[in-house]
Amino acid sequence: MPKRRSVAILFLKAPLVGGIKTRLAADIGGLAAWRFYCDTAQQVGRRLARRPEWDLVLAVTPRRSARHLRRGLPRLAGLPCIDQGEGDLGVRMARCLDRFAPHPRLLIGADIPGIDAGVAGRSFELLLRSDLVFGPAEDGGFWLVGQRGPARCAGLFDRVPWSRPETLAATLRNAPRHRRVALAETLADVDDGAAYRAWKERTVAG
Repeated sequence: MPKRRSVAILFLKAPLVGGIKTRLAADIGGLAAWRFYCDTAQQVGRRLARRPEWDLVLAVTPRRSARHLRRGLPRLAGLPCIDQGEGDLGVRMARCLDRFAPHPRLLIGADIPGIDAGVAGRSFELLLRSDLVFGPAEDGGFWLVGQRGPARCAGLFDRVPWSRPETLAATLRNAPRHRRVALAETLADVDDGAAYRAWKERTVAG
């Protein structure tokens, strides 16, 4: 990888029915949630893969999930793929970000329909003058975290309550005070039936 080349890391779960978007599945059914996840992840992946300004890497959990990726996400076949490794969400996110230090790098959730190359490009631009970038989600979480330079993520995700309205706020409190933090655009996450119906309505209207 060339020196200082930017890296977009698409953070994925293997597309197993019943193993992804569990809160959404509780409202709309496991198969519908699986279809939403697979369609969204492939659309986001292809949008990001078309741009030459950065390298796109898939980061997948659990291990040994290549067969499920080929079956559920065939449009992403052939893209570089790494294993997220063991541990909770914060541990796995930190590991993936640290792996590509000191390159400018964005860790991007695969299940946010509003993500496109323009949003990612503007987030990389924020990294030119910041040490950390977060993409807020409407529900209080975040869909993106970016970092540049050799600094590691130690402590950034410690004791963060995941999938809660205070997720982003808790993470920001962990950011070292000497590091410059910027916020990217706020996007809608689709994690329950109400959000799914709102997304469908926007899709039809658009």
